[in-house]
Amino acid sequence: MSLTLDDVKRIAHLACIEVGESEAQGYLSQLSSILGLVEEMQAVNTDGIEPMAHAQDVVLRLREDAVSETDRRADYLALAPQVEAGLYLVPKVIE
Repeated sequence: MSLTLDDVKRIAHLACIEVGESEAQGYLSQLSSILGLVEEMQAVNTDGIEPMAHAQDVVLRLREDAVSETDRRADYLALAPQVEAGLYLVPKVIE
């Protein structure tokens, strides 16, 4: 897939980035090389290859899903200066 200068300017506009004419030329070559690499990777035959979640064959050890801590929510809420409906009230910092 080849890009044009208009494509690069449109991408910059969508990303809210101001790009000058000389910068756009540089980005055009960089983005075109990236898209060329993606096309090369898509051309590789991957039939019969199982997708991997990790580069190594790693198996996670499972443990019992058991509660190990007590519920101290009420204790923590009691220390707060202001609480309403189980939520901490904080002063407004953005106007």
